[in-house]
Amino acid sequence: MVEIEKSLNVWRDYEKMIQKNGRRKRLAPRPLSRIGFWGGIFLFVLISICLTGRWIFAHLGQSSPPKGATHVQSSLALTRGELPGLLGGADRIFPVEQKYTVQYNGSTLHVETSIDPDLQQYVRELIDRSSAYKTAVVVIRPDNGQVLALANHADLQRPTHENLCLRAEFPAASLFKIVAAAAAIEARGFTPETILAFRGQKYTLYKSQLRPDNKVKGPTKMSLKEAFGDSVNPFFGRVGIYHLGRDVIAEYADKFLFNQSIPFDLPVSMSSIEIPTDDFGLAEIASGYNRRTVISPLHAALLTAAVANKGVVMSPWLVANIKDEKGNTVYEASPSRLASPISESTAQKMKILMEETVSDGTCKRAFKPLHRRDVLRDLILGAKTGTINDQLGEHRVEWLSAFALPANGDPGLAVAILTVHGEKLGSRPKEIAKRIFSHLFNRQG
Repeated sequence: MVEIEKSLNVWRDYEKMIQKNGRRKRLAPRPLSRIGFWGGIFLFVLISICLTGRWIFAHLGQSSPPKGATHVQSSLALTRGELPGLLGGADRIFPVEQKYTVQYNGSTLHVETSIDPDLQQYVRELIDRSSAYKTAVVVIRPDNGQVLALANHADLQRPTHENLCLRAEFPAASLFKIVAAAAAIEARGFTPETILAFRGQKYTLYKSQLRPDNKVKGPTKMSLKEAFGDSVNPFFGRVGIYHLGRDVIAEYADKFLFNQSIPFDLPVSMSSIEIPTDDFGLAEIASGYNRRTVISPLHAALLTAAVANKGVVMSPWLVANIKDEKGNTVYEASPSRLASPISESTAQKMKILMEETVSDGTCKRAFKPLHRRDVLRDLILGAKTGTINDQLGEHRVEWLSAFALPANGDPGLAVAILTVHGEKLGSRPKEIAKRIFSHLFNRQG
C-alpha cells in the first residue's frame, strides 16, 4: 500500500504542475502544447506501471507456501517407472542396503530404501550359514507393499545385478495350489469343508488317480482344507479337470499376475505359465506337479500377501525416497493397489486353508514351537509349501510362502523363501521362516 500511496502523490504533483504552467500553455505555440500534454500523460503512465509492478512483485516474492507443503522444489523429478533404469545398473544395489548413493545424469542422488536394517542383517546371516545351493528371502508388509527384507545367497558366483529374489526361473510347485484353491472357492463355490474323493498316495499324480468319481475304487475322502494343508496332488488334480477347466485356471492365473510384468523399483522377470488343453495337463497345472510354471520369490510373497490383505495385492516397493545433493526430494514412495485377484470373502476362506497348513499340515512340526512362547502365542500363522526338482532334475527346489498376523490388528508380514538343495540338504524354508517370525515378533514384544 505504501507503493500505491507514492503513485498517488506523483499524480498530485503532476496536477499542481499543470496548474502552475497554465499560462505558459496559452503563450506557447499550439503544436508544442499538444506534445507537452501527451508527453505528460505518457510519463505518468510509465511511472505508474513501474511503481505498481514493483509492489506486485514485492508481494509475490513475500508470499508463504501453503500449509502442509514440506517438499523443496527441485529441477529434477523422478517417476516410479524410471527407478529400474536408475537403480538396476548400480553396482552396489546388491546386496540391498537401507541407504546408498547413485549417479544420475551427472547428479549425485541419495536413495533411502524401505529395508529394515536389523531384519535384513539377520536374514543375511541366517541364509549365509545354510549349506543350501541357493537361497532367497523376501519379506513384505501385505497392507502397503513395503519390502522389509530382500536377500539371497548362492554358492556359485553371480553377477551383482542379478538377485534370485527377482528371477522367475524356479518351478512354482505346489505354491500354485493357492491359485487353484482360490479359483475353486470363488468361481465354483467350494468351501474349506468341501469333500472330494481320490485314490492312491497323496504326493503322486497318475492318470489312474484322476478317473471320474463313479470309477474311483476304495477312495480316500478329504476336505479342501485338509487337502490344501497336506498338499495332496490327486485331490487338486481332480479339481483342475472336473471343476475348473482350462478357462478358469487361465483366468485366475492372470488375476494372480502370471504372464504379466510386476511393477517394482528394480527389474523383475516375469512369472510364466502355459496351460494345456488335455486333462492330465490340467491336473498337473492345478496341483503344481509340473516344472513349466515358474515364479519369482517376490511374486510368491505377493500370492500370500493377497490372502493376508483381504484379497488385495499392494504394489511392492523398495525405494522410500530419493533426494538430490541439496536435500530436495525428487522421489517419494506412494503405496498403491496393484490387483484384486479375489474377494474379501474368498480371502477369508483361503486364510482358513493356509492356517490348516500350520496347525495340521506340512508346517505343523516346524511352526509349533512359535505358539509356545507368550509373545508369539496370539500370532495368526498361515502358509503354503512346495517341493519339486528343477527343470534339469539336478537340484531340489523347496518353497514356503507364509503370513504372520498379530491378533491385535497390527500390520503383519508376508514372507517367501526359496531354497535350492544340491548334494547337501541346506536349511529348509520352514525353519528359516520360523526363525524370521520369532526374531521379528520377539523384538517387537
